[in-house]
Amino acid sequence: MRIPTARVFRPLLDPARYLGAHGGRGGGKSHFFAELLVERCLLERGLLAVCIREIQRTLAQSSKRLIESKIVSMGVGSSFRVLNDRIEAPGGGLIIFQGMQDANAESIKSLEGFNVAWIEEAQSLSHRSLALLRPTIRAEGSQIWASWNPRRKSDAIDEFLRGQKPDNAIVVKASWRDNPWHSATLEEERQLDRERYADRYLHIWEGDYATAFAGAYYAQGLAQAKAEDRIGIVTADPLARMRLFVDIGGAGAKADAMAVWVTQFVGDRILVLDYLETQGQTLGYVVAELRSRGYQSAEVYLPHDGINTSVVTGKTLADHWRDAEFSVTVIKNQGPGAAAMRIEAVRRLFSKIWFNEATTEAGRDALGYYHERRDERRDVQLGPEHDWSSHAADAFGLMAVCYEEPGVTARFNRKINYPKSGVM
Repeated sequence: MRIPTARVFRPLLDPARYLGAHGGRGGGKSHFFAELLVERCLLERGLLAVCIREIQRTLAQSSKRLIESKIVSMGVGSSFRVLNDRIEAPGGGLIIFQGMQDANAESIKSLEGFNVAWIEEAQSLSHRSLALLRPTIRAEGSQIWASWNPRRKSDAIDEFLRGQKPDNAIVVKASWRDNPWHSATLEEERQLDRERYADRYLHIWEGDYATAFAGAYYAQGLAQAKAEDRIGIVTADPLARMRLFVDIGGAGAKADAMAVWVTQFVGDRILVLDYLETQGQTLGYVVAELRSRGYQSAEVYLPHDGINTSVVTGKTLADHWRDAEFSVTVIKNQGPGAAAMRIEAVRRLFSKIWFNEATTEAGRDALGYYHERRDERRDVQLGPEHDWSSHAADAFGLMAVCYEEPGVTARFNRKINYPKSGVM
């Protein structure tokens, strides 16, 4: 039996403990692994395989239908028995389908002795699930396969197979360009997404990390900044004031995160030089980190609650920053509609913003995810979603509200001389 295989997947035919294929839509990743699984079942009688997803409430969410279609298209239907919840393979082999979200150390023991585990949509796999799965699939010569469209560098599968890749892993990137069977219909869809949805095109089709959530407030601004090369190497102006815009967090494991943007206003440009986010750390830790990065002379801008007095120390947060020898400005409460005001201020200024790519990635991830909370049933907008991204977004919005338009603030309060016209 000869199975046509795209060149990009050839390395995955070599033996390795871990096989991975990541990339965008139309790359053929799932089709390759489904065909490989059918082939392995034919060549290795009695092979036990499990197809894994993080969440699988029904078999409709599994890879079962795709594998069934490959069995038919490869003309080997007589060798398999397709049942409602599993597929029986030659020689007592078996393909089953399982979700990992509800698995635990006891329930997953049933997979001991399995030869292959294929993780589909692996970007959704949690660190906990990966930690449970890896030591369970431990039969001699067993393999763990993963196919996914990357979402974030911090996702479990990306940290494991792309961050510090194990020596016994083979990982390839596959996009629509690598698919010799890329159809005309699929190409029409790709072109449509490229024209209409530039903010998410690179993630969906090219397999880049997601930089914008669908419907996010700043998705278009980030996409435009990338297209205009305003995300790259940005260095500080030695003559301009360094400004730190802070969203206040707290100490303790369950406290909100503290977010700090390091910026400069230089001419008509806003230089975004660095981003720092901590959770559960004391202010002393944050101050020490900022000093280690050379920002000890910066001016700190705090939101209105920076003047709230601590019941423990009797001082305000602004006092504590001043005790650390920072110059501090507390921005007054903008009142009702403050969140909307910050969002509109950022959108208005986005064309002036330049990001230092290497040091602001985590902050830009948050900006790209910050989005509207909606009641889908009633199609009602409920304001910004308060989640992991809102701390960075609030601090960024504070920066936009405080921005001083060059040449505008200097005209306030100036004396105006009216020429004598003889008109009373």
